[in-house]
Amino acid sequence: MSYCLNRWLNPLFATVATCWTFSLAKKEARTPHLTKAIILCYWKSYLALGFFTLIEETLKVIQPIFLGMIIRYFENVGSVDENALNYAYASAAALSVCTLILAVTHHLYFYHVQCAGMRLRIAMCHMIYRKALRLSNTAMGKTTTGQIVNLLSNDVNKFDQVTIFLHFLWAGPLQAIAVMALLWHEIGPSCLAGMAVLIILLLLQTCLGRLFSALRSKTAAFTDVRIRTMNEVIAGMRIIKMYAWEKPFANLVDSMRRKEISMVLKSSYLRGFNLASFFVASKITVFMTFMTYVLLGNVISASRVFVAISLYGAVRLTVTLFFPAAVEKVSEALVSVRRIKNFLILDEISQLGPQLKNNSENLLLHAQDLTCSWSKVSTTLQNISFTVRPGELLIVIGPVGAGKSSLLSAILGELSPNKGFIDVRGRIAYVSQQPWVFSGTVRNNILFGKEYHKEKYEKVLRACALKKDMELLKDGDLTMIGDRGATLSGGQKARVNLARAVYQDADIYLLDDPLSAVDAEVSRHLFEKCICQALHKKLCILVTHQLQYLQAANQILILKEGKEVGKGTYSDFLRSGIDFASLLNKPEDDDQLPVPGTPSHQLSRIRTFSQSSMWSMESSVQSQKDGAAEPPPMEPVLTALPEETRSEGKIGFSIYKKYFAAGANYFIIFILFFLSVLAQVAYVLQDWWLSYWADEQMKLNVTAEGNTEKNVTEALDLDWYLGMYAGLTVAAILFSLLRSLLIFHVLVNASQNLHNNMFQSILKAPVVFFDTNPIGRILNRFTKDIGHLDDLLPLTFLDLMQTLLQICSVVTVAISVIPWILIPLVPLLILFIFLRRYFLATSRDIKRLESTTRSPVFSHLSSSLQGLWTIRAFKAEQRFQELFDAHQDLHTEAWFLFLTTSRWFAVRLDAICAIFVVAVAFGTLLLARTLVSGQVGLALSYAINIMGMFQWGVRQSAEVENLMISVERVLEYTNLEKEAPWESNKRPPLDWPSEGVIGFENVNFAYSKDGPLVLRHLTALIKSKEKVGIVGRTGAGKSSLIAALFRLAEPQGRIWIDKYLTSELGLHDLRKKISIIPQEPVLFTGTMRKNLDPFNEYNDEELWNSLEEVQLKEAIEELPDKLETQLAESGSNFSVGQRQLVCLARAILKKNRILIIDEATANVDPRTDELIQKTIREKFLQCTVLTIAHRLNTIIDSDRIMVLDSGRLKEYAEPYILLQEKESLFYKMVQQLGKAEAASIMETAKQVKCPPSPSPTECCNYICLNYLLFTS
Repeated sequence: MSYCLNRWLNPLFATVATCWTFSLAKKEARTPHLTKAIILCYWKSYLALGFFTLIEETLKVIQPIFLGMIIRYFENVGSVDENALNYAYASAAALSVCTLILAVTHHLYFYHVQCAGMRLRIAMCHMIYRKALRLSNTAMGKTTTGQIVNLLSNDVNKFDQVTIFLHFLWAGPLQAIAVMALLWHEIGPSCLAGMAVLIILLLLQTCLGRLFSALRSKTAAFTDVRIRTMNEVIAGMRIIKMYAWEKPFANLVDSMRRKEISMVLKSSYLRGFNLASFFVASKITVFMTFMTYVLLGNVISASRVFVAISLYGAVRLTVTLFFPAAVEKVSEALVSVRRIKNFLILDEISQLGPQLKNNSENLLLHAQDLTCSWSKVSTTLQNISFTVRPGELLIVIGPVGAGKSSLLSAILGELSPNKGFIDVRGRIAYVSQQPWVFSGTVRNNILFGKEYHKEKYEKVLRACALKKDMELLKDGDLTMIGDRGATLSGGQKARVNLARAVYQDADIYLLDDPLSAVDAEVSRHLFEKCICQALHKKLCILVTHQLQYLQAANQILILKEGKEVGKGTYSDFLRSGIDFASLLNKPEDDDQLPVPGTPSHQLSRIRTFSQSSMWSMESSVQSQKDGAAEPPPMEPVLTALPEETRSEGKIGFSIYKKYFAAGANYFIIFILFFLSVLAQVAYVLQDWWLSYWADEQMKLNVTAEGNTEKNVTEALDLDWYLGMYAGLTVAAILFSLLRSLLIFHVLVNASQNLHNNMFQSILKAPVVFFDTNPIGRILNRFTKDIGHLDDLLPLTFLDLMQTLLQICSVVTVAISVIPWILIPLVPLLILFIFLRRYFLATSRDIKRLESTTRSPVFSHLSSSLQGLWTIRAFKAEQRFQELFDAHQDLHTEAWFLFLTTSRWFAVRLDAICAIFVVAVAFGTLLLARTLVSGQVGLALSYAINIMGMFQWGVRQSAEVENLMISVERVLEYTNLEKEAPWESNKRPPLDWPSEGVIGFENVNFAYSKDGPLVLRHLTALIKSKEKVGIVGRTGAGKSSLIAALFRLAEPQGRIWIDKYLTSELGLHDLRKKISIIPQEPVLFTGTMRKNLDPFNEYNDEELWNSLEEVQLKEAIEELPDKLETQLAESGSNFSVGQRQLVCLARAILKKNRILIIDEATANVDPRTDELIQKTIREKFLQCTVLTIAHRLNTIIDSDRIMVLDSGRLKEYAEPYILLQEKESLFYKMVQQLGKAEAASIMETAKQVKCPPSPSPTECCNYICLNYLLFTS
């Protein structure tokens, strides 16, 4: 099927894209028209489908004519001859043929138009994703991931709906004209009254359509904002939990949802009015027609009554349902087309010249007076000039916000020059500052579309210190990693990113601080074995804050505030009197590192690869630093990403019960069903009363021509018959309107409550849930499934309820008039039940499959947007487009299966119902002597109606059950495993913790119940106001120690803070009292004020003081609205270092007694690092501070050092004591930094004065003693 779909759909992408590109080329000063491009592609094939519509609507108009002929036979049955009987049989045969043809053409039409809508939707999704890959950074600031997801999840679905109804825009008016002509022939000018009612309803529907379109636009805007926020909340959930910010975010999303649901409710009320008007339209038109007919002095007859009813019934469906639906869907589609068009015309990244193949003579990277800016307000880079050639290494340094990453962006073409130029000749490989991985195997993340060569691949793994990691994994490099690489540590993600770039064998390497996320030993290994050896022939630009590697650079470029403040070699700077040791507060390193491209140094790249590139090296040569790869990774361990759960079997009654209970109490639900029954009773009684009236006329022998001598109509008491008729009509209108509005109110309210319950459940879910579920999978529940609950399910349920009640009433009336109808009805009912069960057994699972195959589409989009720069740098757009199309094809296969099974079911139901109509038509003729015309008219008109009604009711019941899968999926997320309560009965005092004493007693920790231990038997005591540095190689368990302290998963053993056991406290009581500066800084869309103070607890002076303490005050003051400036999505308009400083400002504001710093200064320059450390020392002097760091100089002045390895506490003592033990792990880590750096650290350690460190046994005794004292 995939092959067939690809052959079918791929030309489609190209055709629509070509039409759109042509429209763009012609636009000049005018806005291009996406609608015109769509019409240009599809008008021929779609116009041909109108032939089916023409046949179907023509047959619907002809059917009542044959019905009238049969009824007239019964009106004259006592005096007719054999020819009249034959004529009646011929009319019955013609009626039967029309019915059978309708059963086929109806479904042919709907199958083909749904396929047309599917093709258009797929083409639009392809274009949206293609555009997303091309968006410029300016354009990214105008849209969000949530908005693009909304385009793919909601807007494109409007094409499926509009193609179904579009032909009725012309078929409706044409059919109305034909029906009016036949009615004029049948009952004369009286038909104008009924047609006037239809026209009024039509005009009303048009007005409602416009109003609905306006509401749809507002709803879509609110939905965009909600989904964008949801995307950020899910992505930043770890931070939200550690900050205990769940409640403000719950209030934020709840506020957005209330605005959205208010628009949804208004739209639903309009839909309720629309459906109610459809339900009673024929009753109003028939009432107005025959009231006028009788008041004009005419008498009614069964043939005129039921021909008129059938004609109005035929036009009612088209004029009051399909035509308004067409107007509504066209209005919605135009809104969606406008939204998609606005997205498609956003600015695209300027394409660089074609990258060259391997040709060392042409390779070059040259910038001359380069000036760039991200916005018109300020200049990002100013007059930057440099030239780099193959084999050279340019190291770019500078403080936070200096423009280092922006320089790489300009080289990548992401940032366009305002002045000057940049010449890039060669194929680029890029390593981003924030590592990016996508859902797939480790190998796929490294190969990135390249062909697998084992020898080359193994060398890359060794160069990037990944060899050991791969060997220790259960499935090796074929292990699946989750979305965003949540199951990888920061260092592992950084090395996978570096390995991806190295494997590409590009010409130009742009490395944006890849060494900051790993420890000193691995950092040195990566620099020597990867950058200096594997890439020694390549043109490299390295952005770094690790100044010990500067001597190895061919050129050094120093940036400050976007300006070039220094450029040259290390020797040039020394000769000019500039000493890096004093300039950037780093000791000069005596260990001369190899300089890439230098032919004559005895270290000559201590380069195992001095004579040839890495790829031509003999496979027998082993990397000398292979041992730098890590031991078993003890951070979140790589595990296979679980597939999305998919329920099986039918939807249980409990799901329906919970759904309705979420919308209203049982009394309201009883009122709802009572109103529904009353509306249907009034509806049926109106038909019955008209039939009774006509039969009374027959008994008095009043012919259709009337009796000119005696007015029998008056003898029947016109006031009585007309008054009853009017009363039943008003009752039907009133009850149906109340029923529709109440159903929508209850079910939309259920959607609101279920959304809130699901979001609350998400907020209370443990962190491991977000590590093992991709963003797209979670977002799918909040987009598509909630969209079904808001929109399709209430509409379909109301339609089902109306249809089922009509079926029950039709069957009841038909049986009361002609009891023998039960003979064919009972077996047909049994057959219907069998077919429904058979169909649902398949369609339910297909619908579930369709839901689960939809999630990867959104996940792929979200992941692609996160790694957009990397994808574009590697020129992998086409491959990712193909992957997106493959995900979309898989979803389309499931959707197409659902479409075909639905049509299979409907054709068989309608065919059986057509046989039932044939039986009734010929059966009435066989029993002609025992029936009167009114009975025949009622039975036949109801039989014709029940044909479409029965199959529609059964199909709608199946559709409701399929849509209830969305309710099932939402309810599944309302019952997720929960964390411990946010608050508990044991509440600590407001000033807790007053001392900040932390004790670990035999702590074991795993991220999930069945996961491996990442901390083992950890026992330690951290005293009040102590400053403790936590070190260890990547994956040693450093971040896991913090996770245990925050109870991101429940640890075994005991953790004490002051006199309280953390496991006995509420999570918010615990987490609010611990400040953290996280490893990956997260900012949320909103103002800077809200990012600093979401609870509005601090005044402006306090906020500005905190920003000043972290050197951000000037940067914020330069923003247009200062603290009220809206941040871009995920704070992307700030550098990573600046985002880290905002997190430090948050910690300063909280003034807690305990501060955790999780590698917070990895992405900042040494000077800023020193300022941060100084701020921490001053502002948190009276606090207990735990610092995780790869830069050992930042924690060497700590009171104690914790050294972790493989999840165990190996060493815990004063820095100086550890450095005296030459066999200690800490000593070895320091020696990895070089002699000068190690000497400087040793000197600093001597100055730290601390009391003796307690042994683990003493720690345990201390904790036990505290426990006895505090609990006694």
